[in-house]
Amino acid sequence: MNHIPFARSIDLPPYRAILAVDAKGFTAEPGSAQEAISKNLLDLVGDALTGAGMGAEWDRPAFLGPAGDGFAVGLPPRVLPYLVDPFPRLLQERLAEHNRQARERLQLRVSLHVGPLPADPENPYWTGNGDSRNDTHRLLDSAPVKAVLAAASPHVTFVACIFSDRVFEDVIAAGYAGMQPDRCLPVTATVDGKAFSRQAWLYIPEVSGNLLGVMPAEPPSRPIAGEPVGPLISGPRVKRNDGQVATTVESMTQHRGGK
Repeated sequence: MNHIPFARSIDLPPYRAILAVDAKGFTAEPGSAQEAISKNLLDLVGDALTGAGMGAEWDRPAFLGPAGDGFAVGLPPRVLPYLVDPFPRLLQERLAEHNRQARERLQLRVSLHVGPLPADPENPYWTGNGDSRNDTHRLLDSAPVKAVLAAASPHVTFVACIFSDRVFEDVIAAGYAGMQPDRCLPVTATVDGKAFSRQAWLYIPEVSGNLLGVMPAEPPSRPIAGEPVGPLISGPRVKRNDGQVATTVESMTQHRGGK
């Protein structure tokens, strides 16, 4: 029987860690090369997940939705700390190795979120749909993570991550992941043409190029509870000078009145 929302209560599905990955510039590649890139993408991410100790979870995900230039996968929420660290670093290293040898150089956007989703591991390609997964894809397509990857050197930076605020609060700020919270940059994630705006957090495992002035080792500390602060400004944004190839990313995430 189909569920009619708001008509009656039903069981809440289990919470899932939702990892989404997308390859920059995929559609610019010749059609004859896209199948190989899609396979490489799954293999490279799988290698990094296995290296981070999540091989068993990758072999039997709650759901897996490939989409040509990327995919989303559902994993147990207990592995969220390892998806924060060391997975992004291992993926950066694996891509560096791949890009030294392959014709197509891959740069990947990665988003990470958590929320309740139905799933059937026996039929992973047709389940895992809901608001939490939709938000994970919106984060992946949001302006800030696209901007930082566009501004980074394609020869050095191969991974740009965006974490949902829930992941940041529950996993990173709470101290479950092997990462200092100050390695993440607060942004407002928006998507052109979509009614979507969320607090989120950028993380770049290997900073390069114009990001060197935007992704400091220790961004401004989070405000103390109860401390009055102004609203966060959406960012970062990309500014291009006429006739210039270089891209400058301006951090638009400082609080009103901050330096």
